[in-house]
Amino acid sequence: MRGDGDGWVIDPDGSRYWGRHGAAGLLLRAPLADGATAILLQHRAVWSHQGGTWGLPGGARDSHESAIDTAVREAHEEAGVGGDDLHVVAALVTHQAPSGWTYTTVIAEVDEPVRTVANFESAELRWVPENDVAQLPLHPAFGNAWPGLRDRINALDPQS
Repeated sequence: MRGDGDGWVIDPDGSRYWGRHGAAGLLLRAPLADGATAILLQHRAVWSHQGGTWGLPGGARDSHESAIDTAVREAHEEAGVGGDDLHVVAALVTHQAPSGWTYTTVIAEVDEPVRTVANFESAELRWVPENDVAQLPLHPAFGNAWPGLRDRINALDPQS
């Protein structure tokens, strides 16, 4: 079974969320030559929900998938990033709606910025230094989650 997650969940206040079983996205990190770390971001196609903003490759979770499986599948579909290229280090629910709908951000790492291939859901894919992420017009939910995600990333990368 595949594809049974496509569809909207609508909360009593009218808020809409894509993914009948929730959704997940991949926060993929890679070291840069200058010692900084970059995040793979997706500039969402203008026709999409919250189009024109920057966020993570991700999407609807199918009923038989874990959040990690969803995030890896969506990153492959939307950015051409293969599961063999990455190492998952954490998964966090970064949004929960009153309806019970959740969005899980899966943090993963690669040894270097990998080549990406954008599909029709992306206006652009870009490796963005972590310190520059907040300067972009972020998808509202990703923008709200970013400070907590940075805290989690800092816990993964303890300063010596």
